[in-house]
Amino acid sequence: MHAVVLGTGMIGTTVVRELAKFSAITTVTAVDGSQHMVDRCLEKADNPKVIGRTASLSSVGDLVDILEDADVAVGCLPHSLSLTAVRAAIASRCHLVDLVGSLFQEKLELDSEAREAGVTIVPGCGVAPGITNFLAAQGIELLDSADHAVMICGGIPRMPLPPLWYQVVFRLESVLGLYTKPAAAIRNDRIVEFPALSELESMTFPYPVGACEAVITDAHSTAYTLLGKVKNLTEKTVRYPGHWSKMKVLAELGFLEDRPIEVEGIQTTPRKVSEQILAPQMVGESNEDVTVVRVEVFGMKDGRQTTHKWELVDNYDHQRGITSMAKTTALPAVIAAKWLAENRIPEKGVMPIESIAVRDRFDPFLDELKNLGITIDYQQSV
Repeated sequence: MHAVVLGTGMIGTTVVRELAKFSAITTVTAVDGSQHMVDRCLEKADNPKVIGRTASLSSVGDLVDILEDADVAVGCLPHSLSLTAVRAAIASRCHLVDLVGSLFQEKLELDSEAREAGVTIVPGCGVAPGITNFLAAQGIELLDSADHAVMICGGIPRMPLPPLWYQVVFRLESVLGLYTKPAAAIRNDRIVEFPALSELESMTFPYPVGACEAVITDAHSTAYTLLGKVKNLTEKTVRYPGHWSKMKVLAELGFLEDRPIEVEGIQTTPRKVSEQILAPQMVGESNEDVTVVRVEVFGMKDGRQTTHKWELVDNYDHQRGITSMAKTTALPAVIAAKWLAENRIPEKGVMPIESIAVRDRFDPFLDELKNLGITIDYQQSV
């Protein structure tokens, strides 16, 4: 099986390196628009099965040229190129596992085309969306009736610094999206949208994290795939105390808007200016980070109120030399791509991970995550 990885940043490089270890994958082509990034990826992968390719990734035609000889691809591209990658994979008859979960409805509209092409498209297959999705789906499956599913996740610095107590562990573009986009959720069996940065909630996580805060963020595909299966569903994103209130002030003042403005004759947007100012403020004391996940599903089972709870506290991966966020984002996509290569996912069409890694596939998927270094604790209470 020939696998292609689109994008060779930290997460893409991790995907390349891990995919090349599987016997079902005979060749991995690492593709990026930058030769420097490709060369760095090849050096880190250090595997004869990995080859590099520099190419434009900006259009469907560009990506079709790359994917036409591939069996499976993993998309590690910016949000703006995610839908383009999906269309190219379908045109190329190549399975695709995509890290990006945005624009799910637009991707779902391509379901029939993907089925006709005989390919599987797995959108939003990282940590959140990704791990949180299939944990929530499995919790719902374990109940006779599900009242509420809460998906909580955050990538936070191990040693935070003021004033924002946060460090960027992936694209700043994606981070600011959390602070500005309305958040889809399920309330009383209906899909509703909440304003960004709403429903602030305090919580704690085990050492080394401690006290945190979370706000509601977009539930991505689960707002649609789990509608009708659970009465209420919410996703929340975690930061250290004080971070969200500071970002909310910036949002209220318009610093995060995309509307065009002119500054001394130069056309720009408030967000672009803010990105340049905020980037150096979103740096930790070190590269070490922590990823926290908590998924709780409440409902009835055999006439009794029952709660299923999963929790993950994952630290910087010193063995691989990568952030926890890169690890927990990359490895679910790696496993999904491996399963596609091994023909363990027969369904075709647009299939988010919560439609795949549930029921009889749930434990095997968790086992593979554990074998790769991601251990998720489980607790049931009645």
